[in-house]
Amino acid sequence: MKDLPNFHRACLLAGLMASASAIGLASPAMAQDAAPQAAAGGLEEIVVTARKRSESLQDIPVAVTAYSPAQIARQDISNIERIAATTPNLTVGRATTGSGAQISLRGIGTPASALGIESSTAIIVDGIYYASGRILNEGFFDLSRIEVLKGPQALFFGKNATAGVISITTADPGSSFEGSTRVGYEFRAKRPYIEQMISTPLTDTLGLRVALRASKMFGGYSRNYATAQPFTVTDQAGGPVQNLVAPPGDRRGPKEKELVGRLTLKWEPTDTITNTFKVSANETTTNDGAWNNIVFSCATGFSTLQPGVPCKRDWKYYHNQMPTEIAANFPFARADGELYTKYRSWQATNNLEWNLGDVTLTSATNYQNQNNRWLTDSDYQQRAVQIYVGSREKWWAFSEELRAQTNYDGPVNMMLGVLYQKTKLQSDQYVYSGNTRVSTQRPEWEYVAFGKDSYTKGETISPFAQVTWKVVPEVELSSGIRYTHETKDSFFVHPVNRPGQINRLNDPIYKNQTFTNWSPEITASYKPVPGVNIYGGFKTGYKSGGFSNQSSYTNASIPADLDFEPEKAKGFEGGVKTTLFNNQLRFDVALYTYEYTNLQVDFFEAQTFRYITTNAGSARTKGIEISTEWAPHALPGLTMRGALNYNKARYVDFIAPCVTGQTRLQGCNPTASSPYGGLFVQDLSGKPTANAPRWTAALGTSYEADLSPDMSLTLSADARYSSSYNASPFNNPIATQPKYVNLDASLTLSSKAGWDLAVIGKNLTNQFVISGALDAPGTGRGTGTDGGVLGDQRGYANIPRTVQVQVTYHY
Repeated sequence: MKDLPNFHRACLLAGLMASASAIGLASPAMAQDAAPQAAAGGLEEIVVTARKRSESLQDIPVAVTAYSPAQIARQDISNIERIAATTPNLTVGRATTGSGAQISLRGIGTPASALGIESSTAIIVDGIYYASGRILNEGFFDLSRIEVLKGPQALFFGKNATAGVISITTADPGSSFEGSTRVGYEFRAKRPYIEQMISTPLTDTLGLRVALRASKMFGGYSRNYATAQPFTVTDQAGGPVQNLVAPPGDRRGPKEKELVGRLTLKWEPTDTITNTFKVSANETTTNDGAWNNIVFSCATGFSTLQPGVPCKRDWKYYHNQMPTEIAANFPFARADGELYTKYRSWQATNNLEWNLGDVTLTSATNYQNQNNRWLTDSDYQQRAVQIYVGSREKWWAFSEELRAQTNYDGPVNMMLGVLYQKTKLQSDQYVYSGNTRVSTQRPEWEYVAFGKDSYTKGETISPFAQVTWKVVPEVELSSGIRYTHETKDSFFVHPVNRPGQINRLNDPIYKNQTFTNWSPEITASYKPVPGVNIYGGFKTGYKSGGFSNQSSYTNASIPADLDFEPEKAKGFEGGVKTTLFNNQLRFDVALYTYEYTNLQVDFFEAQTFRYITTNAGSARTKGIEISTEWAPHALPGLTMRGALNYNKARYVDFIAPCVTGQTRLQGCNPTASSPYGGLFVQDLSGKPTANAPRWTAALGTSYEADLSPDMSLTLSADARYSSSYNASPFNNPIATQPKYVNLDASLTLSSKAGWDLAVIGKNLTNQFVISGALDAPGTGRGTGTDGGVLGDQRGYANIPRTVQVQVTYHY
């Protein structure tokens, strides 16, 4: 509560700015229609589909950050991490283990360490929900728009959108032939890349679009400082002692290779039927998936496992390959012992729209398949007692959504729909640790300390409905509700467990879960004059519970450590969107407050490799977001944009496990009763959630001017500010990300002959940013005592400064 005055001041600032805008409404210039491009210069209209229909960004009662194709190309937004780098209040971290994705929006996110937890920020591609966090491995290009919808979005986007939505729409074929070839080179990672796009009508009713992208890094973003590490392996079966050497991994990571392709067929047999079919495939490999898993902070300033190595906020790591003697038969290892990730996916989507005049019918069908394998040095530091993990995850999903939406001239319209989805997630993981073998085991298990086999099968049916009512031409009310019925059937077992290990051998867990929920929503918007939209509403969100497929079931564990309850959200959001001064100024203000119950979190106990997937009692976010864009008629080609956000995200009620090495003075209470199988607990009520900066801001400009009748120049620069935040869901005292300013810029020369030459710089301030942190294995000691030492902190680092040159030829 001590921060409440700051929130009031932020609201007062927004009120003053909104009042200033309102004063201007009295002038005739601002009462004109905000038709885009009414004069030279002016704002570009952005069309979004936040309510399952095409609408102007300024007309919808939703807080949205949207990117047009020109912005996407100018800033080279080619993956979800780069969306986050340009969007205040959004953080994204890529991980090797667990779900593969740490995504937080307005301070609400999901730890990447838990494979079974789906993201609170839903990823939507071409209208289809993608549950697997491995979607971060996908390359996105040849796009028509990107939308970041903030706050719960249960009604229109179905599943697991308690924090918001990132919606990506790929480009469709046009009515005439177009093609482009793009080649580029990024200097830091020594990465050449090429993109090829061809779009052409095949007949009067059928269009084809093919897009391909390939890239290969000959370097990387991080540097590996490991040295050859000798160690001794003893045989519990009495065999000879082995003296092995773990050679250093590749000196640069990740040396990523990427191949992405997409084929789109758009068929319009009549004026009323449109069928769009898309099929895409992706293959991405790296030489070390943990290249960005950096040990960035330690209690003593030096690594626990490497006492002479300081913990630094830098793109440096210490990873060793697996010795070939171990790798020869180790599950999911390569024979040469090299660290790696290999991700393959393909998906097919069919969207059918049938306009019957007063009613539009829509069918969205999707099949997605992902396969991910990896081997990591899972100490994330160098030591004589090695830890390696080999893993394979398989994911597939089928979904069908049917919608009917009316388009009557009258004041009342409605939408009815139903979503069906069937999924399966399978995980197999094997761990080497302790420098011990059992030569009498099966050859593939000889060096395995313990293994994990798990799967979850899911089925969802979710009908939804919305009614909109134009009370008068200036006022619209809408109300809707979604019902969700979801079942998840899960299995987990340790099929191999070396003698002396603390995991339970062949003691399977079966879990059959059923979840149901009603998620209502009501909004109102008032447009007193053209170009002004005042809106507000009550929203809810829901994310079903589930099962943590990559946990460990130790002697201290209980079955409840592996399953978790649904996450729910409810609250209010409102604001003002204005397009003013004859389409020259866009000024928006949004205020919100949401309560989250059973926020899903994952805890890693570093000493025993024990995971506990659980729920925080409750959390609350509240804040204000101000954004503006100015494109003066007097200076055609100039656009200036800015944003200022205040967000307070706090746990309201959360008795949580103590982080490794947390002392009583730091809040660990060894005398309190524990729901976590004997682990000591702390009270995080009133503490911030993870990745929740109090203030974020953005400021940018772009200018396009003709240099000659045949040549134009575009300059663009965008800065993003974030105040400090704690990257740990458990408020670890040494897991703080300091405040930072990140700068992106680009310069593009365009010729009417069809070619563009661009220089694009990203993170030019070279800021090291962590999105998500947890204790490093084997570090920390004395939890709950006065002499405890906190575990080393490892986190998901962003991409450092990059500069690339690219040439595009359009034909």
